[in-house]
Amino acid sequence: MSAPRDRWRRWLSPRYAWARFTHNLGPKLLALGVALTLWFLATADRRANVDQGFDVPVTVRDTTGNGQEKRAVGSLTPPSVRVILSGRPERLRELEAQNIEAVVDVTGIPEGSFTQPVTVTPPTGTAVQRLTPTRVQGFVDTQVQRTLPVTLSVTSPPESSVPRYVVSPTEASVTGAGQTLAQVTRIITSPAALAAGAEQEVPLVALSSAGLPVTGVTLRPATVTVRRLDTGELPVKTLPVVLNDPPPTLIVTAISVQPSTVRVVAAPELLGRLREVSGTVTYRVGTSTVPVRLSVPAGAQALEAVSVRLTVAARPVVTPPVP
Repeated sequence: MSAPRDRWRRWLSPRYAWARFTHNLGPKLLALGVALTLWFLATADRRANVDQGFDVPVTVRDTTGNGQEKRAVGSLTPPSVRVILSGRPERLRELEAQNIEAVVDVTGIPEGSFTQPVTVTPPTGTAVQRLTPTRVQGFVDTQVQRTLPVTLSVTSPPESSVPRYVVSPTEASVTGAGQTLAQVTRIITSPAALAAGAEQEVPLVALSSAGLPVTGVTLRPATVTVRRLDTGELPVKTLPVVLNDPPPTLIVTAISVQPSTVRVVAAPELLGRLREVSGTVTYRVGTSTVPVRLSVPAGAQALEAVSVRLTVAARPVVTPPVP
């Protein structure tokens, strides 16, 4: 027991420790230099690598029933993941998010909510350093398909034109998870600004009842052709609507005309003489919304229908004083 203790005690002596350290100092320093050189050469490629982040959309894989079952995944949260790749700078500069595959596999998962890990396949010459988040949530539902009419959406035309459009095809099918598809109330075209006689292929958008785009559904076809049929501008003038007066026995306490102006198409000479459009309504006591019968000269045509919301009361009868 005393021999090991004596050896440790010798190392406590500065003179002994220094003598042992300087013993064969040259070969020791040479060996350290060789080790550092070998390490530097072996890790040169690793130290030359850099990290770069990509926002990668998550792709769903479902081969349940050999892919024959009609199932869909909705409400994928989050729809994309942050992938940090490591690689040579020149290799990472070549990459885009679509070059990276981030997959969540729901094969065999029963219908309903799920939380599954995301698997990332890095491109050749790179390695995955980090993935955030590592799991995503969603729900598996029966795949449903519906057919809806296509609603035209165009930019506002000039007041001096009366454009006419045609959409082809007039219907589109929308496919997706049942819960997601239930949100879709209509399909519209992306707004298009077309010159007279022109046509344009525009994408379709699925909207909810609140007018918001619904994601996670597939539209077929994804685009439609919008064609403007008119060949140019027509003589159009916007005129105010002036209503007839109520009977002497009634008094109007509130009135709202919608719209308060209408566009009228007519020959330029006739339009130049028009200053207003006369409208006729039937007044009755109470609050009601009634249509306005517009009166335009022969050869002219009003392009809008007009209605008015009225609040009408009986005019008080003034009794003359008794002499």
